[in-house]
Amino acid sequence: MPKLLVVSLNFRTAEMTLRSVRSALAAMDGLEAELVLVDNDSGDGSFDVMQTELATADWAQGAPVRLIASAHNGGFGAGNNVGIRAGWSDGSKPDYVYLLNSDAFPAPDAIRELLTHLERHPEAGFAGSYIYGEDGTPHMTAFRFPSVWSELEGSIRFGPVSRLLRTKPVPMGLIEETQPVDWLAGASIMMRQSVLDDIGLFDEEFFLYFEETDLCLRAARAGHETHYVRSSHVEHIGSVSTGMKVWTRIPGFWLDSRWYYFSKNHGRGYAVMATVMHTVGGLFWRLRCFIQRKPPSDPPHFLRDLVFHDVQSMVRPLPAQRIAAAPISGPSAAEGLTE
Repeated sequence: MPKLLVVSLNFRTAEMTLRSVRSALAAMDGLEAELVLVDNDSGDGSFDVMQTELATADWAQGAPVRLIASAHNGGFGAGNNVGIRAGWSDGSKPDYVYLLNSDAFPAPDAIRELLTHLERHPEAGFAGSYIYGEDGTPHMTAFRFPSVWSELEGSIRFGPVSRLLRTKPVPMGLIEETQPVDWLAGASIMMRQSVLDDIGLFDEEFFLYFEETDLCLRAARAGHETHYVRSSHVEHIGSVSTGMKVWTRIPGFWLDSRWYYFSKNHGRGYAVMATVMHTVGGLFWRLRCFIQRKPPSDPPHFLRDLVFHDVQSMVRPLPAQRIAAAPISGPSAAEGLTE
């Protein structure tokens, strides 16, 4: 039976994370699997809460779960890299790594469905689940890679343009069958260890957002497909740690990640063109809103913030690409961490 490592990343949501861990452990039943729970330098007592629960709760006794602490909060990708590098408790590498958000709750067979799919489809490097909300509403989690054309289509919101560019939007809509996609949201995604050994882990220059897009693009360029697996069901609350649902303004780290993604993967000139296309579409949309006397649906100052940020980024050198090397498993991987 293949060996599986489940990684759960916590940031200031200890109680919800523990609930997610309990769901994951139930879904791991019958599999050769271990779970590593990473506290991403929460600084709010989360580590102590989870440590006490794992030491005293009946459900945790004898469970294949470890708790470690990241030395600093480097973001979503960096925190998951800590868990992946930790490997199995005996110092060995798993065959597969499964990432589960702290606010996601897999059905009893959800993890097994992903594992079975990857075992049957060697062309697939990654596989992700069908995600739905607390009320049962399905979430869009399967996507195309961003491009200059998706920037235009997404910002202009004009029927004739959308029909012309119907194969370009990043969201693929609600998919009702298992199929290859460009990339998947990272709430519930399983990855071959051999693919991570080939392409490296998450690029830690991304603090939050675009990191899974970048990882799937690197896998695709190395010849590994990403598959959406409809039979794997996971409930996801969404944006609990990030607070995205209550954003009143797009944060700088989202703008940083977007610019870095385009610049790193397509070049600075392409990143500039992506911003130009988004600006053209955004101005057209705002003109329509003005004429029709309805408020724009973007967060306040979004277009201005995007343009100012990217103009400043044009004259700054790109950061060094901090793509994590192939993970080193075993006790040495946890050096400097707290178990």
